[in-house]
Amino acid sequence: MPDSRSPVSRAIRRSASMRWDGAVGALLIVLLLFSFTFVDGFGNAFNLSFLIGSALPVALIALPMTMLVVAGEIDLSVASTAGLSGAVMGKLWNEGMTIETIIPICLVLGLICGLVNGLLVTRLGLPSLAVTIGTLAAYRGIAQIVLGSDAVTDFPAQYLDFAAGRIGDTFVPYAFLPFLALLAITLVVLHATPFGRSLFAIGASEEAARFAGVRVKRHKLILFTLTGLVASLTGVFWALHYASARYDNATGLELSVIAAVLLGGIDFDGGKGTLGGAIAGVFLLGVLQNVMSLQDVSAQSQIVVTGVLLVVSVLGPRVARQISVARAGRRAAASAPTA
Repeated sequence: MPDSRSPVSRAIRRSASMRWDGAVGALLIVLLLFSFTFVDGFGNAFNLSFLIGSALPVALIALPMTMLVVAGEIDLSVASTAGLSGAVMGKLWNEGMTIETIIPICLVLGLICGLVNGLLVTRLGLPSLAVTIGTLAAYRGIAQIVLGSDAVTDFPAQYLDFAAGRIGDTFVPYAFLPFLALLAITLVVLHATPFGRSLFAIGASEEAARFAGVRVKRHKLILFTLTGLVASLTGVFWALHYASARYDNATGLELSVIAAVLLGGIDFDGGKGTLGGAIAGVFLLGVLQNVMSLQDVSAQSQIVVTGVLLVVSVLGPRVARQISVARAGRRAAASAPTA
């Protein structure tokens, strides 16, 4: 069987990952065709706009999360960072500050939250899973201290309209356009720059990447900081989209983000996957949840489905890769000269 670090094995892993990406994309298309044909109300402009708007918080955080998981790390505090951002937004609005001043403050706060995570991981050598479970609780607790149980809802109408409205009579939300710009930037950075390629190298073998001259700690610190920034931006969007700033905004969002990213073929061990696959996973999960809601499936059942998809997304690529490796081993044995 090929060695897991050999070029042949790495090629097999990339090939299996790409096949999984393609399968997720194909499944998304099939689900869309089924939904448009058989699910009442799915194809109207209001529902499609609602679907995209509901998926945008997951899709936004999936952009930096994809890069982070590719590099072999994870951030489970993103939903709490988003909730903290929303709570601070509501608190400052109640204090009389303008939205134009509040939003930059929230973004800086997200940078700080991400930086704290990154420093704990890169400077103290702590595992990101443990660190971000801790900051998940800490940031949510701070959000509750900041805003308490209040809900702030009286934000300016023009911001609420941008976050929840759609372009004319189409189903395209206004907020979808800046997301597409961020998606294009992330796509170029991850798949067409030396920085992006170094993330795959770090995920595949951190030690080898370090010997190759990659500044591993700096790259990871940048990723955690960027993830915090985008999580805080998501918190601002969440508060405006749902016209409510509460300390518990975005609770559970991290599960949806991780499920969607892994479902899209990003390997939990790092080193492989594509941003296109991750975004396909986001919208596959979003369409599935939307269809279940239209069919009056309970919220508890939807959580169960999300959990099952998370397990499948972890096991699926691994099984596909093991099958590919086994087939390669059999072909190599068959082509070997006999004594």
